[in-house]
Amino acid sequence: MKSQFLLNPEITYLNHGSFGACPKTIFDNYQYFQLELEKEPVQFITKKSVDYLQQSKNALADYIGCAAEDFFLTPNPTIAINTIMRSLELQPGDEILATNHEYGAMDKTWNFFCKETGAKYVRQNISLPIISKEQILEEFWSGYTFKTKVIFINQISSCTALIFPVQEICDKARELGLLIIVDGAHVPGHIGLNIAEMNPDFYTGTLHKWMLAPKGCSFLYVKKALQNTINPLVVSWGYESEMPDANQFLENHEYQGTRDISAFLTAPAAIQFLKDNNWDEKSAQCRQLILENYQSFCDLLNTKPICPVSEEFLGQMCSIPIRTQNISELKELLYHKYQIEIPIMKIDEKIFLRISINVYNSQEDLDKLRDAIIDIKATTDLLQ
Repeated sequence: MKSQFLLNPEITYLNHGSFGACPKTIFDNYQYFQLELEKEPVQFITKKSVDYLQQSKNALADYIGCAAEDFFLTPNPTIAINTIMRSLELQPGDEILATNHEYGAMDKTWNFFCKETGAKYVRQNISLPIISKEQILEEFWSGYTFKTKVIFINQISSCTALIFPVQEICDKARELGLLIIVDGAHVPGHIGLNIAEMNPDFYTGTLHKWMLAPKGCSFLYVKKALQNTINPLVVSWGYESEMPDANQFLENHEYQGTRDISAFLTAPAAIQFLKDNNWDEKSAQCRQLILENYQSFCDLLNTKPICPVSEEFLGQMCSIPIRTQNISELKELLYHKYQIEIPIMKIDEKIFLRISINVYNSQEDLDKLRDAIIDIKATTDLLQ
């Protein structure tokens, strides 16, 4: 499988979770649309792209379990959440309940919003190690108050790589009459997703991570009853259109003049690649590598797993607690001396080495990381 990707063969790439990696066939499809755009920009932007985009959305809708008219494509989840945030009519003192495991850019987004509005962003502590799903739910809901208006939750956390019980959180939030926003950046192509069954108010996910699409391809789903409350982040030709479409929600958010939407159009090629390569089986093999190696890396670093080593909490990523005084130096050493691309991430005062496994990885890659850690421990004081 590694030969089907464009990754530098000299680098051991254990960081699929950050920006993904795109196979050659999907990238070729991406460049096909870019060439079409350049050959006849006017015809492509004003006519052809409309049909291409609809075809892409139809394919993606089937894959993520919702209707094509209920989502639009966006470069990344940060833009999606900013779009929602700008349309919420929260009052001073209203609370957004999240966890302390959310993605850093999301924390910044909500902190900015709260400074402007007087609302409060509550990063409810989910303590480590995780003992059970019930522990997560109990700790999360202990942050709920009569001021809570919005639930914001990542389905798979970026820093700690944990799978959260989002379905249970959505079910209770609906009972409480709360708005539900789910950050599913790591979900499509990684674990199963059916948005209609989950039934959140808002859901954002990426295609350019585990679905293997080119960079800058994500989506924002909005429940139909709320679509007329979400204003466009960028006002352009779709707003109060001279020839209005039946779906003003999509017109507001999809028609933004001159931009290259080629990445958005690759969903059918990405989904076909997954089907052609028996992705359920391949993904299961990747998850097994995580389960087989997690404890041994913790042992090597004299730390403990942050959750039960099972598929209930782990997908194709795991985060290993480490102790270091210099995150950037350790990361640069791993890359420049050992040719290993891997993130070292900090959440509150805890530091993690996060391993991502995809089809181009093997046990050999993990052995190379293990050997590098042994050498770093023997020759430096970077790992305590």
